[in-house]
Amino acid sequence: MAAIYFHVPFCKQACHYCNFHFSTSLKHKNPVLDAMLSELKLRKAELSDNEEIRSIYFGGGTPSLLSSDEVSVLIKEVKLNFNVAVDAEITLEMNPDDDRPNYLEELKVVGVNRLSVGIQSFHEEELKLMNRAHNAQEAFDVLNRIQGLYDNFSLDLIFGLPNSTTESWQKNVEYALQFNPAHISSYLLTVEPKTVLNHQIDNKQIEVLGEEDVLTQFNFLVDRLQAKGYDHYELSSFGKPGFRSVNNTAYWSEKPYLGIGPSAHSFNGETRSWNISNNAQYLKGISIGKPFIEREKLSVTDRYNEYIMIGLRMQNGISLDYIDKNFGSDYKTLLIKGVQSQVASQVLYWDGDSLKVSRNAMMLVDGLASHLFKLNV
Repeated sequence: MAAIYFHVPFCKQACHYCNFHFSTSLKHKNPVLDAMLSELKLRKAELSDNEEIRSIYFGGGTPSLLSSDEVSVLIKEVKLNFNVAVDAEITLEMNPDDDRPNYLEELKVVGVNRLSVGIQSFHEEELKLMNRAHNAQEAFDVLNRIQGLYDNFSLDLIFGLPNSTTESWQKNVEYALQFNPAHISSYLLTVEPKTVLNHQIDNKQIEVLGEEDVLTQFNFLVDRLQAKGYDHYELSSFGKPGFRSVNNTAYWSEKPYLGIGPSAHSFNGETRSWNISNNAQYLKGISIGKPFIEREKLSVTDRYNEYIMIGLRMQNGISLDYIDKNFGSDYKTLLIKGVQSQVASQVLYWDGDSLKVSRNAMMLVDGLASHLFKLNV
């Protein structure tokens, strides 16, 4: 199994919390799309002919700025150059304000069978705080349309927003459930360096939400979605049975994936690589047939540390058997010794062969993982 990811590096405006690579100028849109087609051909050999493509994912940026014809051209090029499964999941990230007459229907015709909708909040004041391009009514309207056309769609929500309350968050979750999405991704607001949000907090224009309030919002989310039949299969991911994200599961399972477009990341099982995060330089590299790509060969320790980080976020946890088979008995022994205090304090616990995070410690998972890393010394 393998996956292909397209990074569409354009947005109408910058969300105040976002540090992904994008441009609010569309002047390079057509050249970048042409370059992405060329990059697919140039890097075809990086995925084995035996690898079956189970996911094609359009992320960004804002892929819904593309027309259905532009999406179609990219999908056709993938199918022309790779072994794509008949039932491959083809996802396009969409912002509510990008809906237009017949757009959803056209996307379905060209092969998109899953939409991931960036709702983030149904409250007008929260959308303005984040500088989202859509308003609350557009969020409701697009989900009403999608619900009638797509069985498989996901929506994103952000919790822990400044000035949010338990009540406002509960309403967000209930509004989302009204549309019966197959999948919900919900992320804690992260304050990234050099963002508008970071500047606002540093200048005391807004205050971050307290840890206790954040935990209350997270616990409500988990309890409510599980009660409605959603499988909490990863820290931020909830899917109905049979509707886990194929794309994200490929990443988390160390499956190979090829990232196309400026700043896109790739992984072939041993080496991680990433394209240059500059649209003009990306175009230059593709034009001379030599994409500007940085590569990092992962050591056994690198892969072990990544497995620890991902495993603690996953419902299945960290498997001792997997560590023994893939990294060696020394790493297995290291982990068993390293978690004794966390297990004693019930932050982590053993479920048979698997190490898992206790419910009350899920918001601490990144810090817990870093304490279990093997250092290259």
